[in-house]
Amino acid sequence: MSGRPFVKMNGCGNDFVVVDALARPFTPAVDQVRALSDRKTGQGFDQLIAIEPSATGDAFMRVWNADGGSVQTCGNALRCVGWMLMEANGTDSVTIDTLGGPTVARRAGPDRITVDMGPPRLDWTEIPLAEEMDTRGIELQIGPIDDPVLHTPGAVSMGNPHVVFFTDRLDDAFVTGSGSLIEHHPLFPEGVNVGFARVLAPDSIRLRVWERGAGLTRACGTGACAALVACARRGLTGRRATIIVDGGELDIEWDEATGHVFMTGPVEVERTGML
Repeated sequence: MSGRPFVKMNGCGNDFVVVDALARPFTPAVDQVRALSDRKTGQGFDQLIAIEPSATGDAFMRVWNADGGSVQTCGNALRCVGWMLMEANGTDSVTIDTLGGPTVARRAGPDRITVDMGPPRLDWTEIPLAEEMDTRGIELQIGPIDDPVLHTPGAVSMGNPHVVFFTDRLDDAFVTGSGSLIEHHPLFPEGVNVGFARVLAPDSIRLRVWERGAGLTRACGTGACAALVACARRGLTGRRATIIVDGGELDIEWDEATGHVFMTGPVEVERTGML
């Protein structure tokens, strides 16, 4: 770990420590990731990112959550890593490989990046769920059986599993309590990211996300994509909407022609340093 330069970045407030591992491998232990993520004694982040060599793309992006667990991908980090690679290469688009599959990022304006997040995975086996269900509205509820507080959420995989509840209740205590309850529910063998979506208009959604392994986050890119898809499948919105997250706004489009989800949003460099 000694003498590792890093860049601290965020996308809509979802923040990362990004390490260049193109020339030298970077393999932190779980307890090292946890120590680094601590906002009081470490560098503080939602996710730790390593940019590694790729045989098929411009780079491979490896992602660890704050709890030290490795995850498939991270939408906001894809924008940040895409921006870094484009700045380094002097190009307007890059291909980033992840455990969740390859992704293309391209410039969309000053400090704005569009990422092709690929098609949503909508079959129950792809989320994955523990049993067969219609993912437009799965059998899951919180609260009394005859008067549940939350029920029948949509389920979507964007390379990582998401469940999206449609609700007007978005306060911290509610999101934290409900999210922590659902994150490790037996219906989700790989755990799940929990979204709370309030549809404001056919093209506007207020979203808060309890992120698997990271907790309440200021933004979740894959969560914003999952929320739009879940809302559109229920006819609550069109296929394009602005998703308002705690840290800003993301523009999400579920393209009819390709079936792919495109996410556009800001990137910000906070600081650089050494680990």
